[in-house]
Amino acid sequence: MNRRIGTILSDAKAISHTDSDEEPKAGSMERSAPGPSAKATGLSTSSPRHLTAEQVNRYFSVACFFSPPVLGSVVSFVFHGGALWSLALLAAGRRRLNIDGPMLAMSLAMYAYCAAQVVASIVNGTLRSDMTHFLPLVTLLLFPVSYSTWSITDKSDLARLAVQASAAACVGALVLAAVQYHGIGMLRAEGGAGNPIVFATVTCLAAMTCLAAALSGIEKAWKPLCAAALAGVIATVYSGSRMIWVALPITAVSVLAINRKRLTWPEMRRLLVMAAASGLLTTAITFPIVAERTHVLFDDWNSLATKGDHSTPLGLRVGLWEIGLDAFRQAPFFGHGMSASRMIAKQGFKDRFGNQGLSHFHNGFLTAAVQAGLAGAVALAAIFLVALWNATAVLRSSVDPTERFGATMIVVTVTIYLVGGLAGMLIGHDILDSTLMVFLLSGTYLACGRRIPPLR
Repeated sequence: MNRRIGTILSDAKAISHTDSDEEPKAGSMERSAPGPSAKATGLSTSSPRHLTAEQVNRYFSVACFFSPPVLGSVVSFVFHGGALWSLALLAAGRRRLNIDGPMLAMSLAMYAYCAAQVVASIVNGTLRSDMTHFLPLVTLLLFPVSYSTWSITDKSDLARLAVQASAAACVGALVLAAVQYHGIGMLRAEGGAGNPIVFATVTCLAAMTCLAAALSGIEKAWKPLCAAALAGVIATVYSGSRMIWVALPITAVSVLAINRKRLTWPEMRRLLVMAAASGLLTTAITFPIVAERTHVLFDDWNSLATKGDHSTPLGLRVGLWEIGLDAFRQAPFFGHGMSASRMIAKQGFKDRFGNQGLSHFHNGFLTAAVQAGLAGAVALAAIFLVALWNATAVLRSSVDPTERFGATMIVVTVTIYLVGGLAGMLIGHDILDSTLMVFLLSGTYLACGRRIPPLR
């Protein structure tokens, strides 16, 4: 009899409403909360027909962190699709903006950069021709919308999902890189990104996320995370992207410095031994790639210095930098606008050196300066400076592992993007832009954001 009464009570509770994006229809039923083993994965569902807002966010988070190295532009579709859906929910009154200090500062910096680009086009009279080039700015404008959606997720759940998805991405990136290099014969692995520089950037982010999680203590299984980080590092080397090679040790040292106080001397010694062994293993596997890319760099330098050859990768960059600096001197305050900047990079390089140039100047800040003058370059720098300000404030004052992990994610992201952007792109590429938003959004929320419950 008692068992029968308990069954009736549990069935009655199942009819009650749970947090979701919409009210259940009359007569609809949901399963009770998942058990401990299901909840631990963070990916359980309450019903095949109905998912809560938090559960949708978990799947969304996994896709955002896993897809950049392995599935490439899928991250752009996922991120923008989620942001636009969140915008629709906000318009319908079923979401609310989470306006806290760190998010507001980041949003203002991003909006200032977008405004600088629009003002430059207005001043130069190129607003109509620049309209199509404004589309990448939408990714930055969606920052507060996506932040508000991620803010309904429990911080510890989001951190765990980010780490697990990044670890899987590192393994997938290594598999793709090995197949492309050894199986297909590609000289530089591109992973799922279709571009070796982009592949190196997003894979390095995933690898350093795993390393940060292993050292911060938010995950007890630190050995698998170290193995995943090593896989990501090797995949990054397979890409042949030399600037990201430079970013790798800088970022690793930064992660170690942030977490140094929680490591005892025996742990530090063991970590150094593991780092040395990992370095030797990476060198043994990727030595031909490193040697070949280094040899190419010296050959390019010699050709540039002795023959003035701008057809090599190094010569192309130097030529673009020269043209970009000349263009900046001509319009230092408001730049030339986006479409004119692309024409200067392409046609200007061809006119001066006889070869077709690119759509950007292979330096993120120089590209912004030519497009929108000092205002554009300063606004772009402000995005990364505000992110670092938020991170360092948390690292100085907080001892919470999750918050410090979020701040470390920000430091890792800013370091990799800035180093890579010195000889490549900072923003303006769909995968790079979407991945930057994913890491800055989640890092800011984990570090210093506030959680808001979804509207019933």
